Amino acid sequence: MKQYQDVFRRYEKKYLLSRAQYEVLREKLDLYMEQDQYGQHTICNLYLDTEDYHLIRTSLEKPVFKEKIRIRSYGVPQAEDSVFLELKDKYRGVVYKRRISLPLGQVMNYLNHQEIPPLDSQILKEIQWFLKVYHPIPQVFIGYDRIALFGKEDPNLRITFDQNIRWRNTALNLSAGDWGSALICPDHLLMEIKVPEAMPLWLCQMLTEQKAYPVSFSKYGVCFTDHLNVDSQKKLGGIICA
Repeated sequence: MKQYQDVFRRYEKKYLLSRAQYEVLREKLDLYMEQDQYGQHTICNLYLDTEDYHLIRTSLEKPVFKEKIRIRSYGVPQAEDSVFLELKDKYRGVVYKRRISLPLGQVMNYLNHQEIPPLDSQILKEIQWFLKVYHPIPQVFIGYDRIALFGKEDPNLRITFDQNIRWRNTALNLSAGDWGSALICPDHLLMEIKVPEAMPLWLCQMLTEQKAYPVSFSKYGVCFTDHLNVDSQKKLGGIICA
């Protein structure tokens, strides 16, 4: 029986925080939110794209609709460990995510050798269509250490803090480890607020007090623009390590 959520619809707001802002917000958030059962944990992502990076190039143009595909694991998996193969779309500010869970080895065989998993799933059919249209290949690994909170009164309100965000474009397999070069300076964190509808007033007031303002920030987008796209001189990260 499936034990994970496979479809998400929500709004996501991102904030680049200094360590000082983070410490103050964490203390204040304890009144309203609880840390999830996993504590600080490592998330590993393998982003797939076309050979000419069509998906991220299109996304950076800020269209009404944009989409991406990735493989995600919690910790460093081995071939027999379950990972998520995810489609993530954004339409008019709303984020939609669909995912299936399969062993890493099965996912890689599916992507590399078109061995379709024995899974009766509408989401798998959507992924098959995506692969047929774009023929994506692994392009970049992005990992980070995350702390996740959920609302005491509304568990659908989630806040995550990502630190030690790192990337590499070699050894493009999740089983190769979670090492990489820093994407932003280590004394800053990325906070993401994820809500199904409007943000609660107490949270808006808290962010205003700390002068924490939303930013347009995509980990993959920053990685592409600042490290992979030799044709671009624009920097998206805002707080980039020298």
